[in-house]
Amino acid sequence: MQALLDVILPVFLVLGFGYVAVWRGLFSEAGVDGLMKFTQNFAIPCLLFRAVSTLDLGQEFDWRLLSSFYAGATIGFFLGLFGARLLFRRSWEDSVAIGFVGLFSNSLLLGLPITERAYGAEALAPNYAIIAMHSPFCYGLGLTAMEIVRNRGTGVLGTSGAILKAMFRNALVIGIALGLAVNLTGLALPGVLTDALDLMIRAALPAALFGLGGVLYRYRPEGDLRVIAYACAISLVIHPAVVWMLGTQLELETGQFRSAVVTAAMAPGVNAYIFANMYGAARRVAASSVLMGTAASILTAWLWLAVLP
Repeated sequence: MQALLDVILPVFLVLGFGYVAVWRGLFSEAGVDGLMKFTQNFAIPCLLFRAVSTLDLGQEFDWRLLSSFYAGATIGFFLGLFGARLLFRRSWEDSVAIGFVGLFSNSLLLGLPITERAYGAEALAPNYAIIAMHSPFCYGLGLTAMEIVRNRGTGVLGTSGAILKAMFRNALVIGIALGLAVNLTGLALPGVLTDALDLMIRAALPAALFGLGGVLYRYRPEGDLRVIAYACAISLVIHPAVVWMLGTQLELETGQFRSAVVTAAMAPGVNAYIFANMYGAARRVAASSVLMGTAASILTAWLWLAVLP
């Protein structure tokens, strides 16, 4: 339990610092918008580019591992989408954004350190295999669904064009695509460039968390508690439960099984809010789900670790 507190509470505190700074007038809401734009369009794409460009693509890419995790993520997405629409009467755009909350677990900021603390650094290879596909898969699914509901009635060609345009104008997807190109071609980057990227990368996650804390002050969970609780339940309970069942049926190795379930059990990631903010849809639900899910994961992650082999 202490190890989980050591990992999760610092993340929660950075969020809290951002919240208090805006609440007490020490940091303006305009500053929060600028900070989120910096992380979304520049720092986080640099992080993804660097990670994908240096990844060993041939290591740990077991179809059973990826199928277990991403089938669970997809089920979580559609449960969130249709639950928000049918149970809570949200607009289609809000429903897609809420579905994305159930889809995008915090594989990087929480999944990696918790797996390492629980099972050691040598257990992280399956985590990296999941992370390599995480943003492309989740953004591909989320952008496709959002562009379909936003462009309904424009026909197949119009909708397809809107999806492609949104995909290739998204800075996160561009960062991943460029990283993949560098990886596959074996292009050696100049040391001065990688040093500059590393400076940007070091700012990415803490800046995004601080900015998200400021966002939470603007989008406090007033009137959305039921849908926030629903989204968090999908992320913290249903996603890992589905991965557990599929991983058992597909006979994953113990290390793969642990990584898949632990990663699936993480709270919604910062990208859940970034996606909602991109489209101006369900921003309060997404931001509050990240905060409340992160707090709740102190308990739920401990419970999942307790029952894993």
